[in-house]
Amino acid sequence: MKQITYLSKPDNTMQPALVWEASGTDARPLAVCLHTWSYGLEQPCDHFLEQCRNRNWHFIFPYFRGPNWNPEACGSDLVVSDLADAVHYMKEHYAVDETRIYLVGGSGGGHASLLMAGRHPELWTAVSSWCPISDLGAWYTETRQKKTDPAKRGYDTHIYEACGGDPVSDAEASRQAKHRSPLTWLKNARGSVIVDIGTGIHDGHTGSVPVSHAILAYNEIAEPQDRIAQDDIDYITKTEKIPEHLQFHGEDPAYGSHTVLMRRTSGKVRLTLFEGGHDILAEPAFGFLENQISGREPVWYSGERPAAEGTQLTK
Repeated sequence: MKQITYLSKPDNTMQPALVWEASGTDARPLAVCLHTWSYGLEQPCDHFLEQCRNRNWHFIFPYFRGPNWNPEACGSDLVVSDLADAVHYMKEHYAVDETRIYLVGGSGGGHASLLMAGRHPELWTAVSSWCPISDLGAWYTETRQKKTDPAKRGYDTHIYEACGGDPVSDAEASRQAKHRSPLTWLKNARGSVIVDIGTGIHDGHTGSVPVSHAILAYNEIAEPQDRIAQDDIDYITKTEKIPEHLQFHGEDPAYGSHTVLMRRTSGKVRLTLFEGGHDILAEPAFGFLENQISGREPVWYSGERPAAEGTQLTK
């Protein structure tokens, strides 16, 4: 793995990324892998890199403006251009199979992956998003309500700083929060790109992002008849339980001990709620992605039982 810089066109800056090149001369798949909310390139990315090495895929881990309290980060237009330009860089410098270009991330990376699915669906064969934030304004309010000291720095303060104010009371900050939120854009992904969304049932209780964010993201892409009712979303989010009529009765060995509790598919989007918290499960993520090819229907298969458990994301 090596560090490179590539041109981000809107502000003509050189942006850093970590890259690993697949071996051989044949065109190979590309995985664009994303850091979480509070990190940049210093975040360990072994759980992604190992999956790419095992499959001999090209790998890029972009900076995309770093921690999300920076106004240039947090789903900004610069973030969107950085991630699009990362794909263009890899296609220019390496033999990339353009029918197999994948995007994967969790938490803040889940936020960015859903945002890119909505803003540039044409770039991706498939997107794998884990424990994502889909609505910055809602997460701002949810985070503040949970804090014992509203003045203490936290995710709500990050959103305040990135958006330039309180998205509840300030009109421009509210506009920024909506512009930077996947829910604003995900309708563009419907029928255009394969999207797999997963989160642990206890997130928002033992973790930082309520499961409602993942469900609402699914609803935005799903066909109307396949969407999950708001009463069910509220029940799941509050009780950490799945209503009987939504419970999954099959088995997905790729999730290992993170038993699948609920699963819905609609067109090219799938939602999975599993036993866990604020987790990304790299093996089923890549097990799913490797079956997807541009121009073909989704293959709803996540691979065999994993050799290792998932990675709990704390930020």
